[in-house]
Amino acid sequence: MANEDFLIGANDEHGVNPPTQGKRTPIVPGLNRQIYENEFNRAAKNKFIEACMRQDFSVFDVKPELQDVSISERVRRINAQGLTLLVTFAYNAVGETFSNASGVEVYYSPQNRQAGNSRRLAEDLYEKLIQGTEQNGRGVKTIDIGVLSNVNCPSALIEAGFMTNLREAGMMINPLFVTEVGEEACQGVCQYLGVNYIPRDNLSNYPLLRNGSRGNFVYLLQFILNQYGYNIAVDGIFGSNTQRAVRDFQSNNSLSVDGIVGNNTWRTLLTLPPYPLLRQGSRGAYVRFAQQLLESKFIPVGGIDGIFGANTKNAVITFQRENGLDPDGIIGPLTWARLATT
Repeated sequence: MANEDFLIGANDEHGVNPPTQGKRTPIVPGLNRQIYENEFNRAAKNKFIEACMRQDFSVFDVKPELQDVSISERVRRINAQGLTLLVTFAYNAVGETFSNASGVEVYYSPQNRQAGNSRRLAEDLYEKLIQGTEQNGRGVKTIDIGVLSNVNCPSALIEAGFMTNLREAGMMINPLFVTEVGEEACQGVCQYLGVNYIPRDNLSNYPLLRNGSRGNFVYLLQFILNQYGYNIAVDGIFGSNTQRAVRDFQSNNSLSVDGIVGNNTWRTLLTLPPYPLLRQGSRGAYVRFAQQLLESKFIPVGGIDGIFGANTKNAVITFQRENGLDPDGIIGPLTWARLATT
């Protein structure tokens, strides 16, 4: 069975800003705001989708909308697709104040029509999550809720941490942790399906793409570009719109503007190391990445915009002072080494 014959469902719990308590953190010191659960759920789901595309799986995004979608509607969508399996991303909470509860757990429903396979999927997901994270492992558990119980395919839900734990609240918006969870979930799916996992960080796994290219890596390219704000069709066909988006991305990231996606463009799209030196006036994906990392350490940057302005420089200086580094406002190797952590 070819990988593309597997149809993987990806689901994120809740909408971007639900009013319900327990779907957002308490006020986070430093940031002076609440972090909504779906800020993690949606981002982790997208990283999972990227990882699945790299495996050449077919993928169904259950809830592409920013707003919440009812459980009954999501179940209807899922069952209409004939999915191979479904993975849902969520983040836990206990009460409405910060506490010590922490860790990752994975759920399945014994009421699911394929309860045995759901349990096996949950166990494989949990195994890979625990192997890859430094979090407290809380185990595989059962629960009877709508999306787990009422879908026709094997289904599991990842609670990747506790938003009411201050450290794990920061991890919700740390791009390294978000990527890690998405990748480890894909590793669990690969183990469940008995297929080899293609790693993210090895550039030799990524083909050269240009106008006229087709296939799963073009899907991946288009999906990633859309995460950077480009509004292009994700159709697996490298046409003129994709080429224009690639050229614009290259221009905004000081890359050779040739519309061809080689190692340097892939590395920047994925924000892989080695990380470049950044200072006031820098722009692009690595600046956005650094801004996300700073905010995950509860140091506000005034907006995640990919522009290294005065606010970002001040945030870098604050981070450097807090970590015993030379407070020069420049992100070089020593600052990157402290900053690019979970």
